[in-house]
Amino acid sequence: MLETIWFVLWGVLWAVYFVLDGFDLGLGTIMPAVARTETEKRTLLNAMGPFWDGNEVWLITAGGVTFAAFPTTYAVLFSGLYTALMLLLIALIIRGVALEFRSKIESPRWRNIWEKAFIVSSFLPALLLGVAFANIFQGLAINAENIVQGGLLGLLNPYGLLGGLLFVLLFALHGSLWLGIKARGELQERAARLARGLWPAVVTVLLAFLAFSATTTQLFGNYLQTPWLMVVLILPILGLFGSRLFLGTRQWWLAWGASAATIAGTAMFGIIGNYPALLPSKLNPAYSLTITNSSSSPLTLKIMLGVVLVFVPLVLGYQIWAYHLFRHPISEDDLSSDEAY
Repeated sequence: MLETIWFVLWGVLWAVYFVLDGFDLGLGTIMPAVARTETEKRTLLNAMGPFWDGNEVWLITAGGVTFAAFPTTYAVLFSGLYTALMLLLIALIIRGVALEFRSKIESPRWRNIWEKAFIVSSFLPALLLGVAFANIFQGLAINAENIVQGGLLGLLNPYGLLGGLLFVLLFALHGSLWLGIKARGELQERAARLARGLWPAVVTVLLAFLAFSATTTQLFGNYLQTPWLMVVLILPILGLFGSRLFLGTRQWWLAWGASAATIAGTAMFGIIGNYPALLPSKLNPAYSLTITNSSSSPLTLKIMLGVVLVFVPLVLGYQIWAYHLFRHPISEDDLSSDEAY
């Protein structure tokens, strides 16, 4: 029972991370398409300014939970996907540096360099996360010694790349809707046009991903055995249509919330489909890492559960307060602040 609780918690933490960091990764990805003037670029950067580093706390939390609750899974995951995860880490570091450095020197060349770094380092994590999780859903080549065979190129298979494309598009749509909340004028109109253009692409790729999942993975097995779990699949579908409906009526917060439901539902659909495996093996199901053969001791899980029940609500409460405090559109006063990007 404790292992199942931690499995659900592990999945929820990843879903929360995808929802929150997804929009600021998406903002960086869409920057060349929507922001043309210096004021528009700074508006986009400051739209994510108070939130982006707090959003990444959930990545650390999800990684920490993997290490503490399922140490064998952590060891196999971080050694087997070492190159991909190092690229992800380097990209996230460069993105933070680019954000801080871009406005430090009044030089078009200086800003252009860090702007390009910011765009690439926003696109790359979205792609890598999608590729990594699609490969986990599909199953890694884990042998009897808990070693993942194959390197980074092995992850770049059709299903993995489709997962990467899906994450890039979902995050780009999510970022466009967030920019609709925070911007005004022509920038907001461009964000709306981009979101309307991205929506059919997201629908097409999501349907292709689900069809591919039905033939390439075992994700639908749990849903066929327990049909009421299909409600998890309904969530992203309703979210996707809701985001388009609210985008049409320019109800930006509702559109962004519906997009968040799409991302969270998609992530949870894959994670629940894998239960009880955390890392399925495509070589032999007996080599898979599950909640049973890779979890910590019951005492460790009990102690950590008490810690999580205290501190996760505190972090969540702080972030809700921060989002409420900075909910207003970006104004000239925000851009003239000494703390502005």
